[in-house]
Amino acid sequence: MKSIIQEAIATREERPPGGRGSPSADDAELAQLAETLKVHIRVVGCGGGGSNTINRCMEEGIQGAEMCALNTDAKHLLMIHASRKVLIGLRTTKGLGAGARPEVGEEAARENEAEIRQFLQGANLVFVTAGMGGGTGTGAAHVVARIAKEQGALTIGVVTLPFSGEGVARMEAALDGLERLRRICDTTIVIQNDKLLELVPRMPLDAAFKLADAVLMTGIKGLVEIVTRPGLVNLDY
Repeated sequence: MKSIIQEAIATREERPPGGRGSPSADDAELAQLAETLKVHIRVVGCGGGGSNTINRCMEEGIQGAEMCALNTDAKHLLMIHASRKVLIGLRTTKGLGAGARPEVGEEAARENEAEIRQFLQGANLVFVTAGMGGGTGTGAAHVVARIAKEQGALTIGVVTLPFSGEGVARMEAALDGLERLRRICDTTIVIQNDKLLELVPRMPLDAAFKLADAVLMTGIKGLVEIVTRPGLVNLDY
């Protein structure tokens, strides 16, 4: 067994970089074909929490996906780094936010449905991320998911549920929004913020919110790279 392992290591060390010489005509043809078969991935962050996750994704430099942040709060959206930003519901909210009212967030998303549809056009895989419980994310997420499904994209929701300390009303709104999102998405990944506090119980609340953003980003990054990057075991889309 030892000799087999040593032989395998020696064989690997003898290989030139890249495993072989210059690419053949077949390689060029395969590369061209692979480009045409590329999976088009979009990530849409809805509301403040979702937009913060988009910020994290951009900072991390996730490759292979286009990022879009949607919000009714113009000032918050201005601070977000994304390849595409859409201020939704300008007529409805005047750029001042949804006031923690999901029905306003939903109406805002419907107001800008054409722009959302344009961004999602041609997508094969769409991630919809939001912090459930607020106004814009809770109300807009299922609208975005519906548009993605109508365009034939595999649609995945990646959301958080609020901390218990944020109040009963916010949790009820979050659960209602989550149920509406689940009815549309092919699958929905839910991160319970209270579970994060169980891992780090003495963490200040502002740091806990940042941790929730980081967890969402890590989940999206992992899922995107499973599809876009070759690994030891490849996953077919």
